[in-house]
Amino acid sequence: MVLKLYNTLSREKEPLPDQKKIRLFVCGPTVYDYLHIGNARTYLFFDFFAKYLRARGYDVEYLENITDVDDKIIARAMTDGKDTAAVARSFTETFLADMKALGVNAVTTYAPATDFISQIIAQVERLIDKGFAYKIDGDGWYFDIAKDPDYGKLSGRTAAQAEDGVSRIDDSVGKRNKGDFCLWKFSQTSLTDLEPRWPSALGDGRPGWHIEDTAISEFYFGPQYEIHGGGVDLKFPHHEAEIAQQESASGLVPFVKLWMHTGALTMDGKKMSKSAGNFLTIRDFLKAHPPEVLRWITLTHHYRSPLDYSEEAVTQAKNELERIYGGIHNLAWAVDDALRITKGSNKEESEIAPLERLKGQFEEALADDLNTSKAFAALREIIFGDYGHFKERLELLKEMDGFLGLGFNKPIEGFSRELNAKIAEKFEEYKLSRANKQFIQSDALRKELKGLGYEVRDTEEGSVIVKKFF
Repeated sequence: MVLKLYNTLSREKEPLPDQKKIRLFVCGPTVYDYLHIGNARTYLFFDFFAKYLRARGYDVEYLENITDVDDKIIARAMTDGKDTAAVARSFTETFLADMKALGVNAVTTYAPATDFISQIIAQVERLIDKGFAYKIDGDGWYFDIAKDPDYGKLSGRTAAQAEDGVSRIDDSVGKRNKGDFCLWKFSQTSLTDLEPRWPSALGDGRPGWHIEDTAISEFYFGPQYEIHGGGVDLKFPHHEAEIAQQESASGLVPFVKLWMHTGALTMDGKKMSKSAGNFLTIRDFLKAHPPEVLRWITLTHHYRSPLDYSEEAVTQAKNELERIYGGIHNLAWAVDDALRITKGSNKEESEIAPLERLKGQFEEALADDLNTSKAFAALREIIFGDYGHFKERLELLKEMDGFLGLGFNKPIEGFSRELNAKIAEKFEEYKLSRANKQFIQSDALRKELKGLGYEVRDTEEGSVIVKKFF
């Protein structure tokens, strides 16, 4: 089944490049503060994407930069009264700790910008030699977007429409075009004690924001590679600038075959922004909720669609995961044959065709631009369908969770015949005492089962027992 992905550059769904080796670059964080859950959405998605490709047999080299030299880091150092390198180092450590806590571990290499200063300088020098860059005395070296006739092809803007492309350290009264961006910033005397600087034939200074990514990706991947990813907010001007830099420096087109962008994450309907104070850090989220909840929220929405975060969304995600976990737990219980809760548990010898059909639907949905929301409809039927084959379903779910990362192993951790038999016995005692109106005994058994992680629910059809996970 051919995997097709939406290419932001062509604005069409295109087949994944027909090769086993896939090089993937994703824009990493600027390490001046704790990351918020909007950042997490992008990293969770690409973690899933890389793992999914590997599950399909691709050799994925996943590279992610870390911006550890930037105006925002300098500003944070001034506020905190610390050295900029110490600030960057501290927040790099917290970023990596957050990724570990979220289960984001598909990245092959994290590349801090300050480890690639010589490569950055060399790329700027090539752009100067080819006439794409110019110097502003006392300021720095800038890329002249008027020299690149293709500038704007990713975002659909012309050079004249790029006037709002000012970002980071790109603002300067001496620029030829307002949309021109900084490649190398000269050291500023006003920031002598705080500003990172490197000696260079360009003039003592530090890199611009955009140039670090192309210098790093060129070092690892060469001037052209398969896939570049990031949040939709980076499409312009950051990714536009990357294309202009690399294609101008190398003379090779395209710089990247396929561009992928995750949709924006809002909070209670408003744009998530640190400057506006409207954000929730990954750390604060994980203090209150398991990481699988945020991954579930991420994957149950199509990666390109906007996503609104709210406490209601968290509650809904927990309820859905609870049901999913309960279904998996019941499948395992049916396999173990200690207590048959799952509907259709006496159909173990039924046809395997329904499972194969659902697996096909799941794979077909993911092959269509990673339509996880549609794939999860098949996933639910794999778990809850009335067609037996419990062992085969559990094995398939384990395989799927290798790239979904939703903790499908949790419902069966510590699962054993002895525990099943104990719970089954206690549950039967509960039903008997309740039937005999021995409510003191039934209440005590209910509490005992709750202590073992199970909730008893009394319905009109009778009592049922449910494993609790949150």
